[in-house]
Amino acid sequence: MASELYGLNGYEFEQIEAHEGGRNIVYTCEKAGASPKILRFAFLPDRSREDFLGELEYIRYAYEHGGSVANVISSRNGNLLEEITHDNHRYFVSLFTKAAGTMLVEHHYRYREGVPITEYYYNCGKVLGKLHQLSKEYTPVHRRYSFFDKYNPAYLDELIPESLTLLKGKLIELLSTLQEVEANRETYGMLHFDYNDGNYSIDYDTGQITVYDFDNCCFGWYMFELAALWTHGVGWIQFEPDPGKRKEFMDDYFVSQGTGQRPGLNQRYWISCLYSSKSL
Repeated sequence: MASELYGLNGYEFEQIEAHEGGRNIVYTCEKAGASPKILRFAFLPDRSREDFLGELEYIRYAYEHGGSVANVISSRNGNLLEEITHDNHRYFVSLFTKAAGTMLVEHHYRYREGVPITEYYYNCGKVLGKLHQLSKEYTPVHRRYSFFDKYNPAYLDELIPESLTLLKGKLIELLSTLQEVEANRETYGMLHFDYNDGNYSIDYDTGQITVYDFDNCCFGWYMFELAALWTHGVGWIQFEPDPGKRKEFMDDYFVSQGTGQRPGLNQRYWISCLYSSKSL
């Protein structure tokens, strides 16, 4: 049925091994002479039709406005999302272009031969900064949920057992503090919310990064994704025993050097802060 909906007759399908906690069944679709695609079946009742449309509409918007994302492909009916029923079970189906390139892990975290790893840091921040820039101008048709719609005291009650009263209290206190943080168009908007090297591919010929898997996207603070980048960046230096060297690396990794030079210096923070710069 999905093949008919999306014109995939003649394609070969291979299921992608699900990671722990995965919520979808995903296939690569390949055919000689055609661009490879990704077919996703969502089968859990944890998301509504509106949730999926909120995700897919944002992906299409980002792609059409210059974001480096794997685009969503409309069905033959002209829909971003299709719904099918099989054995009395409902599936939400969507199709995407397959991002060019491969993941870092497939190269054992070795970057492009002869190119400094700092180019990767730069491109990673540039792509994210562009997405944040686009989010500032985004007005959804189907609005995706916001941070506090999911992360709230009720969620903590389900997540944390009563025996951990102190932990729960501290987290509720933290949520209360976050509710006081200013949320305006310049600071708060649509986020990928899982931006890491497992959710984008790198073209090893050009260094270009293409982002995919917006399954966790929501409205939140842009600073969250800067903090996430910092967290992932620590992985490059975490085994260095000298704390001074770790700090020096992280400063260089994240803070603008102010030279204006093209990749070679780690300008990710500077790039990510220039959300409204049209030069991105």
